[in-house]
Amino acid sequence: MFKRTLSSALVFGMVALAPPVHAQAVPGCQTREHLVQTLADRYNESLDSIGLQGPELLLEVWSAQDTGSFTVLITKPNGISCVVATGKNWHKFDLQAKQGVAG
Repeated sequence: MFKRTLSSALVFGMVALAPPVHAQAVPGCQTREHLVQTLADRYNESLDSIGLQGPELLLEVWSAQDTGSFTVLITKPNGISCVVATGKNWHKFDLQAKQGVAG
């Protein structure tokens, strides 16, 4: 009887500590191709800026001019991208035009 009670308590305890199912259904990292397609189709975002963060990480900012939404991705050499930030009210500034720099 004691073993059955202890086993039940352990099982229910582990279930209670597990993350919610909906949190597991939306992974933060996927193939770059899949994330880019989702950003374009669902959020109408396109590539805005790009840069290297170290020798093996590509940082990308995707944004939508019509809604102001944006997404920041980090892409690894193996083709896996991770969403590191999302938000609204993205504003792109043309710093060269503001500073009078000829391009």
